[in-house]
Amino acid sequence: MAFSHDGKMKGCQTNLFRTKDKKVVKMTDSASCSTAKYGSSNSKSPSSSPFRKLSEVRSIRLNHFLSHSSNATKYEHVRIFVSTWNVGGKAPTAELKLDDFLPVDDHSDIYVLGFQEIVPLNAGNVLVIEDNEPAARWLALINRALNQPVDTVDDIFQHKPYPSLDSTSSRSTPCLDGSFSNRSRTASGSIIFQKSLKSIKKSYMPSQRKQLKFCNCPVEMAKKSYKDACFWCPQAYANDMDSSEEDELDDNLNDIFGLNDDGVTSSVSASRDQLKYNLISCKQMVGIFVTVWAKKELMQHIGHLRTSCVGRGIMGYLGNKGCISVSMTLYQTSFCFICSHLASGEKEGDELRRNLDVLEILRLTQFRRICRRAGRRIPEKILDHERVIWLGDLNYRISLSYEDTKKLLTENNWDALFEKDQLNIQRASGSVFKGWSEEKIYFAPTYKYSCNSDSYAGETATSKKKRRTPAWCDRILWHGDGIAQLSYFRGESQFSDHRPVCGTFIVEVKRLDGQSKRRPSNTNIKIGAEELLPTRDRHN
Repeated sequence: MAFSHDGKMKGCQTNLFRTKDKKVVKMTDSASCSTAKYGSSNSKSPSSSPFRKLSEVRSIRLNHFLSHSSNATKYEHVRIFVSTWNVGGKAPTAELKLDDFLPVDDHSDIYVLGFQEIVPLNAGNVLVIEDNEPAARWLALINRALNQPVDTVDDIFQHKPYPSLDSTSSRSTPCLDGSFSNRSRTASGSIIFQKSLKSIKKSYMPSQRKQLKFCNCPVEMAKKSYKDACFWCPQAYANDMDSSEEDELDDNLNDIFGLNDDGVTSSVSASRDQLKYNLISCKQMVGIFVTVWAKKELMQHIGHLRTSCVGRGIMGYLGNKGCISVSMTLYQTSFCFICSHLASGEKEGDELRRNLDVLEILRLTQFRRICRRAGRRIPEKILDHERVIWLGDLNYRISLSYEDTKKLLTENNWDALFEKDQLNIQRASGSVFKGWSEEKIYFAPTYKYSCNSDSYAGETATSKKKRRTPAWCDRILWHGDGIAQLSYFRGESQFSDHRPVCGTFIVEVKRLDGQSKRRPSNTNIKIGAEELLPTRDRHN
């Protein structure tokens, strides 16, 4: 795929990992079970039991009763598009085009799209209740850009966004469409959107979305070891329900409190079967919002889906700053995507607070424990994953005066500017993101712009106190082997005081030769203890 602007591809470096059809590695289980181990069944002891102790049963290798088949590893390449955008607390309208955030000529396999400040970071949104309406609007626009449905988002935007929670004036309620009619009035009189984001995103997710959260390891991997087999974990017993118990509970509660509306799902209704891309994960924490989409044909190969949130804002733990992390596996490769908004400020020493945010995010992010896979656990920490991509408003500034920065900007001297970039300096010293990579930057700083303008805010500021030195606040980094970045560029939308930043990656993933389907459900894999015994003992 070629982007429409040649400048976007400048500085791209492709790495050849290895040939796609690399030599197949056979994996066999050297251990075998011999019936001689159990001796003769003609025991003289009258108290002998036809069944063995459970501890003996568990030690028996699965290949005693599973048929042998080849278990080969191959490598494939998937294309991942990543984009991050601080939207400055503004809710989008139906007329907003996402071409600068989500290029129409991109045809990736997976899209990781992160936002910061989708709501104003005021006390009401941080301390009182989370407003989901802007997130729903962004979801509708992304779905329109990826799947290009007809007349699916217009009704969502039939009314203006509601005021923030710190509003002191009472507002009248206009006649709203069914999608956004469920609202409650705050003590101050403002109206906020209160319909569960979970209910809205269902229309974009696969019908069997519950399976994304559970083990997708193939049957062959269970033959490695009985104790470490994926189905030994209760989470692996996912059935083929159309909705999770959690979703059903949410719907039941909505019925009880009168919050359900038959128009909710139809208002964003492109038939799931007609969607080219399905929503995998969608999570909001105050102003941070991340969504992950994948091609429909990849759904059956995605599993172990989990999310984790870390607040680093007010008092060091509230959600106005921090991150949302998404963990998943594609085939036999683990992925982690981190969308973050770090500490702001351009005073000397503020970069150290951002360093601390990164270190604390790495320390505190913990994904729930899930099944074992081929003798090792599914990753529970960020750096345990094989492929990691970090995106967001990292807020690192340029350590130069406004005048010196402006002079270098006028000359398009990116190299001289980048030498003074705080993130570049901190990484070089080993203080933060040690072992991580970032593509070379060949675009202008993305912050801070005047509203609806291509001019930096410093050019129009009335005082030095309000003036902000331009900086590359919005970044994308990655960690792990088997990742090559094809492009690193910024969009030119004037919607926000930030410009969106995008990157395209080719990522290597492992898969078992012949792997095509998920593990069967628990009805096919539950094994009674007596089935593990030799045939003669079972008959007795």
